[in-house]
Amino acid sequence: MKRPARKVKLTELSIRRLAPEPRPYVVWDTHQHGLAIRVRPTGHCAWKVIYSRQGRPRWLHLGDVSAIGLADARQLAAETMLAVARGKDPAAEKRAERGAGTFAELADRYLDEHAKKANRSWPQARALVERHALPHWSKLQASTITRTDVKAMMRRIEAPVLANQTLAAVSAIFTWGVKEELVTSNPSAKVDRNPTRSRERILSDSEVPQFWAEFTPALKMTLLTGQRPNEVSHMRYEHIADGGWWTLPGEPVPALRWPGTKNGQGHRVWLPTQAQALLGTGGSGFVFRQRSNLDVAMRAICTKLGVERATPHDLRRSHGSTITALGFGRDAMNRVQNHREGGIANVYDRHEYADENRRIMQAVANKFMALVEGADTSKVVQLPVTKR
Repeated sequence: MKRPARKVKLTELSIRRLAPEPRPYVVWDTHQHGLAIRVRPTGHCAWKVIYSRQGRPRWLHLGDVSAIGLADARQLAAETMLAVARGKDPAAEKRAERGAGTFAELADRYLDEHAKKANRSWPQARALVERHALPHWSKLQASTITRTDVKAMMRRIEAPVLANQTLAAVSAIFTWGVKEELVTSNPSAKVDRNPTRSRERILSDSEVPQFWAEFTPALKMTLLTGQRPNEVSHMRYEHIADGGWWTLPGEPVPALRWPGTKNGQGHRVWLPTQAQALLGTGGSGFVFRQRSNLDVAMRAICTKLGVERATPHDLRRSHGSTITALGFGRDAMNRVQNHREGGIANVYDRHEYADENRRIMQAVANKFMALVEGADTSKVVQLPVTKR
């Protein structure tokens, strides 16, 4: 049964007469709203300010009754309640001051306690934070970082899309910190993103041989298979079998450092003969040694060739556009590139379309290699897909 609240007008004498009981109890001061003393069975007494925040009680510890007099405790409680009336949360702010530490510490906690468990793309986000935020903020107290600091970070990053991605990564850290009451606000929340246009970049027929001559094996594999660059960069020999099929588990496999597919959906990709030639001797482990710098490599290639910037994802877009250009249709493109469409048909299609997917992948690879070799691409066989 809930005990009735003990409310009295506290005096120095009544405070000295407080005696311990078998269970902790609280005595409220009727003179100052929110002020109370918590008495423990050990006899220890502490000043508390108790207020409501979003319908939930908050307890702010002021200090020992033996160290803070009644008049001072009432003054501190009055200041606390005024801050609450102005929309602040003093208890959360106090926890944040001692809990978050530096931005580097907050970022590490976010990574270990949340991101690795909930965010499949955490390696990319972490790389952005390490490159653009940590060099300037690592030793700063997380609670002292302001919107001005975030805007300065955005200005230092020349590529608008990259700046937006970094802002999102930093914002995720602070959002988690607020949720965990390690910081009280997210300085990224009201920072404007850079305006961007939806990318439509694909490699032209004349560019394919130029880029191919500069491509790393991982970039070649991305163009030939049309799969997501991050998934290609984490391609493992353990997932390649069945005479040329690459199976991509939807869920992460930590033991193999496989991040899982972006949409969490398992996928099976036929590797055309040209792609199989890039696999090397096989065995186990990652297929490609250089797995995390595909974007950097593409930037260097574009600079060397003096052409419009293209990203690794543009190679995936080029592959998809070639599927439709060869007459296989958008459904085939979505199926081959593992776009989530929903429904039981997705499970069925992975098996039903195996033969057709093999023909599509080989036809697209043949088209690209014909361009690389300077052959007549009109002779590339276009095979219409008929659903069985």
